[in-house]
Amino acid sequence: MPVSLKGRHFLKLLDFTTEEIIYLLDLAADLKGKKKNGIPHDTLRGKNIALIFEKTSTRTRCSFDVAAHDLGMNTTYLDPSSSQIGKKESIADTARVLSRIYDGIEHRGHGQEIVEELAKYSSVPVWNGLTDEFHPTQILADLLTIRERFGRTSGIRLAYYGDARFNMGNSLMVGCAKLGMHFVACAPAGYFPGNELTEKCKAIAAETGGSITFTSDPTLGAKDANVIYTDVWVSMGEPADIWDKRIRDLSPYQVNSAVMASAAPGAVFMHCLPSFHDCNTEIGGLVCEKYNMDALEVTNDVFESPASIVFDQAENRMHTIKAVMAATL
Repeated sequence: MPVSLKGRHFLKLLDFTTEEIIYLLDLAADLKGKKKNGIPHDTLRGKNIALIFEKTSTRTRCSFDVAAHDLGMNTTYLDPSSSQIGKKESIADTARVLSRIYDGIEHRGHGQEIVEELAKYSSVPVWNGLTDEFHPTQILADLLTIRERFGRTSGIRLAYYGDARFNMGNSLMVGCAKLGMHFVACAPAGYFPGNELTEKCKAIAAETGGSITFTSDPTLGAKDANVIYTDVWVSMGEPADIWDKRIRDLSPYQVNSAVMASAAPGAVFMHCLPSFHDCNTEIGGLVCEKYNMDALEVTNDVFESPASIVFDQAENRMHTIKAVMAATL
């Protein structure tokens, strides 16, 4: 039976079957091919979407904007100062107002409960651009990038280094479980995904042929890994005074040449960006100076190496977001 996602919300990958996720990856690959070959695909001409950004972004906003334009749609960008959501107007009322005006609503913000409530009261598809708990559009891009590099996703071993408690650790674990991949979280004790989500993912992985493993040994974490993945140690919106503890706890889990050497032959490095691989940013410079470091979660030699496919990931954000919008509208 053919897959149809028309009218569906896109809030987290747990809501989708393996077949539906593969359908989105196939659609993204098709749309990417059309864009590369200059083939018009503006099948949603005349539609309008709202982009609500409680948390600012480079890749997510640009990806939604360009993807919508390619599909023929118009966008309205609402930054934290342009929307009254949750302040003067309830989330439920905002959803009911916007869904009378727009054909789709993207939301990037804090708690998962916000985007879930938007979807509950919206009569049009709602897409999760990022919450504290999940980042499903990023994971679709990651899965497409892995498939492009290795020709498959099933059986691939992905090791995530660093703080795995939040959206990236959670979402990568879900995506790997859904597609029969082997997910390894390599982190200090107390930095692993929550038990409830972990048990759900283990049950899914048992059906798809994947696996879920946690380890605090940086060398063991990389063993046989096809993909080494990391993210920033302090996320947007977290207090600055948390840097001391994070650097102390996570420095042993920095991705460097030794970690890459412990991985499988031909292993690649992935990062959802932005990255503190050097000190050439305002925040990076301050942190590097304070802690006498020249890089944080990944060293510059790894980030700039031939094994790094981080900019393939960044591009694929646009293609996979386009697929989500095309499929649900």
